[in-house]
Amino acid sequence: MKRLLLRTKAQLRDATKPFSEAAIGALTIGMLRTTRYFDPDKTAKFFGRAAHFIGRRLREDRIGRENLKAAFPEKSPEEIETILTGVWHNLGRLGAEFAHLDHIWDHDPEHPDKPSRVEFSPRSKELFDRLRDDGKPALFFAAHLGNWELPALAAVAHGLDAAILFRRPNIESADRAIERIRAVKMGTLIPAGRDAPLRLGQALQNGQHVAILVDQYLTNGVPVTFFGRKTMANPLLARLRRQVDCPIHGTRIIRLPDGRFRGEVSEEVKPAFDASGQIDIQGTMQAVTDVVESWVREYPDQWLWLHRRWR
Repeated sequence: MKRLLLRTKAQLRDATKPFSEAAIGALTIGMLRTTRYFDPDKTAKFFGRAAHFIGRRLREDRIGRENLKAAFPEKSPEEIETILTGVWHNLGRLGAEFAHLDHIWDHDPEHPDKPSRVEFSPRSKELFDRLRDDGKPALFFAAHLGNWELPALAAVAHGLDAAILFRRPNIESADRAIERIRAVKMGTLIPAGRDAPLRLGQALQNGQHVAILVDQYLTNGVPVTFFGRKTMANPLLARLRRQVDCPIHGTRIIRLPDGRFRGEVSEEVKPAFDASGQIDIQGTMQAVTDVVESWVREYPDQWLWLHRRWR
């Protein structure tokens, strides 16, 4: 009888799955379309407060708190809660800004003196211009920090030929809606999958600039240390560097007050080499992870602490 009940529940779950996914997909599309009718700054503030209100009741809030306590044992409970509040607000703002991706980047090449929503330091601009104009490929890494959708927009807005690795949502209808927004000004989008390494390698061979998010746990990754704790990193970036001799740079866009951002390009991150002179995959990913950790330490309330980076 117990087996029969379990089988019946599983069959019911499988039967209702298409309907639940369709409902979630329709809700996602509706929210994206509705959000576009409102002022992006005001909507971002509202979404930030809403994400904080809802998020503090989810298990991800507990995960984030545990991660923060382990990463920052010297911080008081009050400091941890302040950071976690910022994390939820950043995530909510990101959701509102995503609906406006096709026009949130207000850089106008024909009017370069017009103030932009995103500012750059002179050094970052120098590095970016050099990488754009040298006629060579390059690898960029980013993290789930600040608004992690904007670096791709920044690249295209300033003429960088970029190929971006991204992960599709599990729900097909939501995926289509999100991809339509992303495809407007974000260069060549390559979905994660079996053929992604081949396509990214070909993009480098063609002289494009390949960008990858590198701060999530990967079961079959390589071991690295992040905030003093062992975790697993995706080795794809280092493997691509082994295939193509090109520089590695980090990029991030940090959230500033009043709906503004600051974009940064890091100095070149030198890869590690093994005894045979080949790229050391683990050592290179550790060097990249060290840069990400320095970013997160600087702006802990803007990183996505809500996922299980450590297992």
